[in-house]
Amino acid sequence: MRRKDNQLIVITHLSQLSSFVLGFGSLIVPLILWACNKNDVYEMDEQGKQIVNFQLSMLIYTIASIPLILFFGLGLLLLLTVCVLLFIMPIINAVKVSNGNEPYYPMTLNLL
Repeated sequence: MRRKDNQLIVITHLSQLSSFVLGFGSLIVPLILWACNKNDVYEMDEQGKQIVNFQLSMLIYTIASIPLILFFGLGLLLLLTVCVLLFIMPIINAVKVSNGNEPYYPMTLNLL
């Protein structure tokens, strides 16, 4: 039987911010939390996939911005957008989940 644990889901969303504190871990920490709890916590599998898809998408956009910076200079705008989204969206979605609403991550590619 799966239990409902909003606190763990909120922590999983906020764990994406670990890269701002430690310099790394924005993909690794939520991935570990999701993999360990996806079968035990209600909605963890769905939201964990959203988080990992968001982090992988932002990584792809970051890598894509490097040649765009070198050739067009437009990559700076993309890189700035990615940085803002990486900081703001986990906080917004953690608040949404704690209030019982569905999280939403913009610009996310469905990879999983």
